Amino acid sequence: MKGKGGPRHQTLNEMVQDIDMVVRDICRCLYGNALPFNLVKSPLFTQMVKSISKYGRDLKLPSYHEVRVIYLKKEVDDINTRLEIYRDEWKKTGCILMLDGWTDEKNKCLINSLVNSLRGTVFIKSIDASGSIKDAGKMFELFDSMVDEIGEENVVQVVFDSASALVAAGKKLIEKRKDLFWTPCAAHCIDLVLEDRYWRFSNVRELTRSVVTRFATAYLTLKSVLNQKVALQSMFVSEKWASSTYAGKDDGDSVKEIILGDSRF
Repeated sequence: MKGKGGPRHQTLNEMVQDIDMVVRDICRCLYGNALPFNLVKSPLFTQMVKSISKYGRDLKLPSYHEVRVIYLKKEVDDINTRLEIYRDEWKKTGCILMLDGWTDEKNKCLINSLVNSLRGTVFIKSIDASGSIKDAGKMFELFDSMVDEIGEENVVQVVFDSASALVAAGKKLIEKRKDLFWTPCAAHCIDLVLEDRYWRFSNVRELTRSVVTRFATAYLTLKSVLNQKVALQSMFVSEKWASSTYAGKDDGDSVKEIILGDSRF
């Protein structure tokens, strides 16, 4: 700041007021556009603020056309270039196609397609399956087209939920694609197996919280199992378990032994 005697330094109070106004402007942008508050936790948000601060006050903000067309195309091209590294890995070692269904706030049924390989997991695209999620024929066509997109010679395994229509679609898929393995989602199966009986001993607490994020379901399930350890142990010594069809079977006894007798649980 400048005074009669030349430039002067800001006082501590003035600096605090300036910082407060900047932060308030950032917050107003979030509030005014109904943006989620956790956006400020994003590393992309942090990088944006750092870049603006580093460039300085002469920065020209991007226009609507630049955001919508020019820089969007640059970003898509950059992502496709990076994706080629993964595609090369798929050709060398094979990959797993993972199809994950979820419902958005408008009750649309969306299916996210991801591909996993030794290089890592990448998101391919999201598909609106609202009108076909219960139709085994249409779901088979969708899965089949995704295998074509990734390359049948690259796909070793396909994984998705164990809903009846999807199971039927999976069977059709492996009938056509003889070299493929189809596997239902383990986390979804565990949730279905334990859902009814487990609720009686956990005060109706769920094992999974898929509305938070389906891709972290496996880890959330493991954490919930640990948090509900006592409830699970109570279930396996109850009359309900003893009279169930699972009691006495090899798989049931194995799980019971883990829950009740394994110190590592």
